[in-house]
Amino acid sequence: MPVLTEASQPLARPAPAAESGPPALLIEGLSHSYGARVALQDVSLSVPQSRFAALLGLNGAGKTTLFALVTRLFNVRAGRIKVLGFDVDREPGEALRRLGVVFQARTLDLDLSVMENLLYHAALHGIGTREARLRAREVLADVELTERARDKARALSGGQVRRVEIARALLHRPQLLVLDEPTVGLDVASKAAIVGQVRRFVRERGVAVLWATHLLDEIEMEDEVVVLHRGRVVASGSAQGIVAEQGAADLRSAFAVLTGGAARDAAP
Repeated sequence: MPVLTEASQPLARPAPAAESGPPALLIEGLSHSYGARVALQDVSLSVPQSRFAALLGLNGAGKTTLFALVTRLFNVRAGRIKVLGFDVDREPGEALRRLGVVFQARTLDLDLSVMENLLYHAALHGIGTREARLRAREVLADVELTERARDKARALSGGQVRRVEIARALLHRPQLLVLDEPTVGLDVASKAAIVGQVRRFVRERGVAVLWATHLLDEIEMEDEVVVLHRGRVVASGSAQGIVAEQGAADLRSAFAVLTGGAARDAAP
């Protein structure tokens, strides 16, 4: 990912974005292959501003490949991706400046303190040291880890590491937050805390979220949902609408139908 620059700004919480203008994320006709293996085929989806959207799919559905394309870890070969109207391929600086990312793999430097990890990220975004410290304290308070600022990252639990990564993703105040399977490997309490915190950012700050998961209990019926299966979008809309379209009793049953029964044992 290229190094981004950002002028220092006063420490003020952004007001929730108005639900007008371009989508927070727009993907049209996106395809990607690894040699002969097709990972994504003609994928299109949209995440409205100030909304929580779930990218629901089994392991191997193509979620991580999609995230790699959105974040420019991979180049877009077919299709296009826009973040708040800015093309990721043609205007990467503007697009990525509005994007916060939490990858599936843990990415903190375990030999640095929590604060040092945040300050390093701030420097990549061109945020001055004084401003960076103010923002770091703010986001650590948001994820209820103020008291761990001086601790080495390796001393944190898995859930705390994930919360620091979310804080880091919010440090440059993006309008879109994308998270790839953020609760994998965490205990029930840690999962619930992280889902609740991210949903609060949507409500209180107007941040748009694309939350990739295979866990149905992380999705609410009012959420926007895109079901990805074997590299294709097989359903999209509200969770409630998808259930109704499939004539199913609940989202679990609808997901099982859409994935040919493969989801019955794989998605708790």
